[in-house]
Amino acid sequence: MSYNSFGHIFRVTTWGESHGPALGATVDGCPPGVPLTEALLQPWLDARKPGQNKYTTQRREPDQVEILSGVFEGQTTGTPIQLMIRNTDQRSKDYGDIAQKFRPGHADITYWQKYGIRDYRGGGRSSARETAARVAAGGVARAALATLLPGIAIRGAMVRMGPHGIDPARWDWHEVPRNPFWCPDAATAAEWAEALDGLRKSGNSVGAVIEIRASGVPAGLGAPVYAKLDTEIAAAMMSINAVKGVEIGAGMAAAELTGTENADEITMGPDGPEYSSNHAGGILGGISTGQEIVARFAVKPTSSILSPRRTITLEGEETEIVTKGRHDPCVGIRAVPVGEAMMACVLLDHLLLHRGQTGGNRGRIGPQAAG
Repeated sequence: MSYNSFGHIFRVTTWGESHGPALGATVDGCPPGVPLTEALLQPWLDARKPGQNKYTTQRREPDQVEILSGVFEGQTTGTPIQLMIRNTDQRSKDYGDIAQKFRPGHADITYWQKYGIRDYRGGGRSSARETAARVAAGGVARAALATLLPGIAIRGAMVRMGPHGIDPARWDWHEVPRNPFWCPDAATAAEWAEALDGLRKSGNSVGAVIEIRASGVPAGLGAPVYAKLDTEIAAAMMSINAVKGVEIGAGMAAAELTGTENADEITMGPDGPEYSSNHAGGILGGISTGQEIVARFAVKPTSSILSPRRTITLEGEETEIVTKGRHDPCVGIRAVPVGEAMMACVLLDHLLLHRGQTGGNRGRIGPQAAG
């Protein structure tokens, strides 16, 4: 089995390679009657596309999304939605030198060991270019969520680049679109620019941490044990290229807390339960609490670097390799819209699952509970 699909009711299958004629996604399970046009999807693709500044790969792709099916007169029909993004700026010749060599840190060697064949042009299916299809599918999920849950907001930011983290006290969502790093801290963004300039000029790269938040999510999404909302969010984020770690809420830091510190105390507010803190990241027992959902994921340094690295050939001979071509010195920069898209897909999927099983929230709290 190839496992190119994810989701239960809202199901996404991505297809295509980095240097093929096109890539895209087949989206099944989207409710009918959702307003959807190519113009509505394009801003999400524009946010992820390469070549927008000197800190990202200089591959120039317009990433224009085309809707081939599943939409009639500007609305979804409930049938499969086919999305296509044409590749227009491939430079396959840049990869001729690696046809017989395995790039360290890449999937070259494991793809060969599994399949006995690999598309060495930009990594083929393993390329981060595949995430353009996810972002397009995430745009469909956002459109459906806007119809079903008008108050929901899904936003992301880069909160660490290498050893340099942001100051949470200076978090400003308005700052995120003002700098090339999706950074919510203006002072830290300036420090990152200086640090990344040095790495870029030396042919090196660096990793990053991305934080995705979803507000306006109702309580009740998710399921106990095997379909926990945090399990599926973590799996979605972990499936993104170059991601090596995921945490929800306090995450790994929860191990440093005591029980009294970690417990998110509950009081009754005018509109329902209120929490003193959000160490759980908006999810308890695999089910959303109604608080903001918070997830973070770590992106490793770009493996394609100009510094010579030791490797082996298909014949098993030891050699050195320098990866040519156009690459991101910090691939985490363009991971923010990808993380947002995956969060949107998971939340829509679980909203549809929840409504299908329960018809909506059942357990009431407060005076209305007696009714």
